[in-house]
Amino acid sequence: MPSQPVPADHSIVELSAVALSAAIQRRALSCTEVLQAFWGQIDRLNPQVNALVAPMPREPLLAQAAQLDTELAQGKSRGPLHGFPQAPKDISPAAGMVTTKGSPIFQGQVSSSDAVIFERMRAGGALFVARSNSPEFGLGGHTYNPVYGTTRNALDPSRSAGGSSGGAAVAVALRMLPVADGSDMMGSLRTPAAFNNVYGLRTSVGCVPHGPGDELFFQQFSVAGPMARDIPDLALLLSVQAGFDARLPLTHRSDGAQDWGQGLERDFKGRKIAWLGDLGGHLPTEPGLLDTCRAALGAFADIGCTVDEVLPDFDLEQLWRAWIDLRSFSIAGANAALYDDPQKRALLKPEALWEMERGRALSGMDIYAAAKVRSSWYEVLRRLFERYDFVVLPAAQVFPFEAELDWPHAVGGRSMDTYHRWMQTVVGATMAGLPALSVPAGFGPNGLPAGLQIIGPTQADRALLQIGHAYDQASGHARRRSPLLG
Repeated sequence: MPSQPVPADHSIVELSAVALSAAIQRRALSCTEVLQAFWGQIDRLNPQVNALVAPMPREPLLAQAAQLDTELAQGKSRGPLHGFPQAPKDISPAAGMVTTKGSPIFQGQVSSSDAVIFERMRAGGALFVARSNSPEFGLGGHTYNPVYGTTRNALDPSRSAGGSSGGAAVAVALRMLPVADGSDMMGSLRTPAAFNNVYGLRTSVGCVPHGPGDELFFQQFSVAGPMARDIPDLALLLSVQAGFDARLPLTHRSDGAQDWGQGLERDFKGRKIAWLGDLGGHLPTEPGLLDTCRAALGAFADIGCTVDEVLPDFDLEQLWRAWIDLRSFSIAGANAALYDDPQKRALLKPEALWEMERGRALSGMDIYAAAKVRSSWYEVLRRLFERYDFVVLPAAQVFPFEAELDWPHAVGGRSMDTYHRWMQTVVGATMAGLPALSVPAGFGPNGLPAGLQIIGPTQADRALLQIGHAYDQASGHARRRSPLLG
């Protein structure tokens, strides 16, 4: 960042993404002044939270913004992100930018190509000002790494921002970005959204291209998606991200060039919600967390839904074991070259080594058995959706914890047997390949934020946006501002 900070223009950064886009399109705001306004906010707040890293030189960005203004003057618009400052998550490649994945192995490595979503955002007129911080290889629900350090919570900088899209969530909450991209394998969009009082959508498998990569068919856990302060803003970014790409054969053709912001208003009177809570006591939760989430269910009643407490008939410990086998298999395969190189292996954090060594020890039959469990779990949820429109449970089992911790080693008096067991609540949607929307659920007795995840049936991303929009209007939780904003 520059030695002379740019003054923040709060009238610009406080605009919703939808309003900001409209102002740019009608030339009430120039791309140049929008860029400078967000730089001012970054200069003011990022030093306190470390959400955005690897900043790009500003003079070339000013030139790009001027070119975007020229295009608008000529009647040419690249779309809703025209002139939007963005910071692609430091997990996937972005052309001309450092992509470290939070690892010293890749420190200083500049990418030559874009991930598909970054390609689409760039073509759509986004200005890439920095990277958003992520934990090493995206592993773990707390954003810290040896390259850039720890990202701190937007509402209380002494606390964790969550992960792995922690930098993105904090940047959105603090108006350093109008919207942000993220990705989610094990809650990486949902946990930071809950921790920072914003919205994060884990999209359906195939809704948004995630890649390209060196394996195109087995990888069905990690998805890309949007983060935002409200649902129309979330839909605006999704409209740019989503759609078929021939390089990724599991993506959906039906969503191409779709405006996800249309048709958000919907009557939910008589709709039925299945509240899974702590899965009958299976999930340990921090004191006060479950009560906070239960209180938030009142917003569903306010929009006409009925809420029933439900416990799926499934061996949830078997589901967990199948999950960690499939996860370790995926991580070990994707990072085999790093493990096979002794010098690079020595630089891996313990959690990464644990995943890779577990994955390498699994047999083909182990993987097939885990896939059968996954299929059985999907069938249980499919039948549940014959009786209920949506499934709801906490987006996280804890409130934001101390930023200096590596991860919660105990929750609700129970010791955690792995580095990610405290995040078990997010596994159900991932294993079933279902879309899940993390929504703010209010604040606990400790003053810290909580979140709910609303899970929809297969490919019901639009329905999730609709109920999320109704919930947002009824609850008002997302309108509570960070004290850092003044």
